[in-house]
Amino acid sequence: MHEPVSEHISPSFEQLLQNAADGRQLSAAEGYRLLHCTDEEFPALLATAGDLRNRHKGRTVTYSRKLFLPVTNLCRDRCSYCTFRKDPRDPAAWTMTRADLREWLARGQVQGCKEALMCLGDKPELVSRAYRTTLADLGHRTTTDYVYEACQIALSYGILPHTNAGILSADEMRRLKDVNVSLGLMLENISPRLRERGMAHFSAPDKEPAVRVKMIREAGQLEIPFTTGILIGIGETREEVVDSLLAIRDLHDEYGHIQEVIIQNFRAKPDTRMADAPEPDSPEVAKTVAVARLLLGGQMNVQAPPNLNPADHRLLLRAGINDWGGISPVTKDYVNPEAAWPHLDSLAQTCREEGFRLRERLAIYPEYIDRPGWLLPALRPRTEELQAQVSA
Repeated sequence: MHEPVSEHISPSFEQLLQNAADGRQLSAAEGYRLLHCTDEEFPALLATAGDLRNRHKGRTVTYSRKLFLPVTNLCRDRCSYCTFRKDPRDPAAWTMTRADLREWLARGQVQGCKEALMCLGDKPELVSRAYRTTLADLGHRTTTDYVYEACQIALSYGILPHTNAGILSADEMRRLKDVNVSLGLMLENISPRLRERGMAHFSAPDKEPAVRVKMIREAGQLEIPFTTGILIGIGETREEVVDSLLAIRDLHDEYGHIQEVIIQNFRAKPDTRMADAPEPDSPEVAKTVAVARLLLGGQMNVQAPPNLNPADHRLLLRAGINDWGGISPVTKDYVNPEAAWPHLDSLAQTCREEGFRLRERLAIYPEYIDRPGWLLPALRPRTEELQAQVSA
């Protein structure tokens, strides 16, 4: 661990950092204390998190070369900060056709994309008759059925699917495991308070924390490599941030299936109920990343989206991330369309200047490829071929 950089760091805080550096599993109270660190304590917090990352992950930081496929932007939820979701009658509403999928996948194939991110709203067929008609015209009854076919199409182009379709049942995840190397669902926050009237998730039944925890748990039971994370800046307290990270840690401790944890920061968008809400500042994002690293341990893959923090790449590296997430050479971030992906050459240069090597990875992390039962045999040949490419 780095020596404290300020005489204002108390012995108790220094000991707390040392305990984290030594790999001791921290309590909720200790996490609260870390996230409430003072300005004087902040550099030591980041240094400890960075050192823990270095010891376990080395000086390599990864990203996934992905194709963002917004299968449909219809959704039954109405989160206060979301511009991705559209109503069926909105001119900007869409559901991708098979031709759309093939066109975009062909472009992604040319650009060397290895991940097809299937991103869509939560079960719009439950609230939209027009969308049910669209599904029927496509020959399907449910969105999951159509996503399954979309994943098959992606595999025909040699691109590995990763699906984030909102809440899925255990049966739906079991089926999608046949055509996905990993699945994902952001926990966002463990506090049911955010579902109360006036809060960010009041009109979003699928953001009920217990429902999301249930799905993440069932993914572990099904031995599915899984991506999750938290969203900060939507009205939560720092204590609720820590509680959310500990909920993820507990699930991973039980099933070992959380392949990465995303620390995503809220970005205010026009024409939403939270258009004027303050965004988390750079120190708050960096503190949260560092605390996530210390709570989740050196082995966890911790990610922060580079397009949501364009001026803070160096700070995030120092705070303990080892992954930048998906970056697309073909498609924009349809959830945050105002936030352009960074140019890979520029990101690689920043990493080099900070003493890191930027390396490509797949939508399934290497440690899950050889675990018996976690990657189905039909997906193994192409996955191993692509893994050899990114490891070369």
